[in-house]
Amino acid sequence: MHRTTQGRPRTKPPEERRDELMNAAQRLFLQQGVGATTIEQITEGAGVAKGTFYLYFSSKEDMLGSLGDRFGEEHLKKIKAAVAGKKGEDWRGKLTAWAAAGVASYLDSIELHDVLFYGSRPAAREGLVNNIVIDHLAELLQGGVDGGAWVIDDPRSTAVFLFSGLHAVVDDVYSKGKRVNRSRLAQRLEQLCLRAAGLPRS
Repeated sequence: MHRTTQGRPRTKPPEERRDELMNAAQRLFLQQGVGATTIEQITEGAGVAKGTFYLYFSSKEDMLGSLGDRFGEEHLKKIKAAVAGKKGEDWRGKLTAWAAAGVASYLDSIELHDVLFYGSRPAAREGLVNNIVIDHLAELLQGGVDGGAWVIDDPRSTAVFLFSGLHAVVDDVYSKGKRVNRSRLAQRLEQLCLRAAGLPRS
C-alpha cells in the first residue's frame, strides 16, 4: 500500500495556487495576447481544473486587474530598494535613485506593462494618475520639502508630472526601435527630476 509522505500537504496554500494561476496567465498573455487566451488555457498551464480559476477570480478581466496590481507592487519594490540605499538626508540622491530605478524597472518589463495596461483595454484616466508609485514619489517629495532640500508647492502634482514624464520619455526612445542606452537615459531623467525640484544639475 502506497503511503503518503509525512508532513507533505495534500493541497497547496491558496496564495501559492493563486500565484500559479497568475503566472500561467502572464506567460500566455505575453505569448499570444490577452484576447486570444482562454481560461481553459490558463488553468491547463497552471495544472488545475477549470473550476479552480473561479475560486480566485471572477473573470479573465478580474485576473488582469490583479496582474496589474502585482506589476505595480513589484515595480515599486525595486524603486523603494534603490531609494533606501541612500542616506536619510540625501534627498538629492533619493530623487535620482527614484528616476534611475524607475527607468530600469520600466524597461525591464515594458512588454508586460503594455500587455497589462494597453493591450486589451483602453487605459482608464484615473488609473494613469492614481497608483502606488506616484503615492510613494509624492511622499518622497514631501519628505524633501520637510527636510529643507527643495521647495515644491504641490508635491502630489509634481509626482504625477514626473511619473508621467518618465514613462513618456522612455516610450519616446523605445518606440524609435533603436538600442536604448540605459545609462544615458537614466541620467537624462535624473536631471529632469532635479530640475523639477529646483535643484542644480549634478
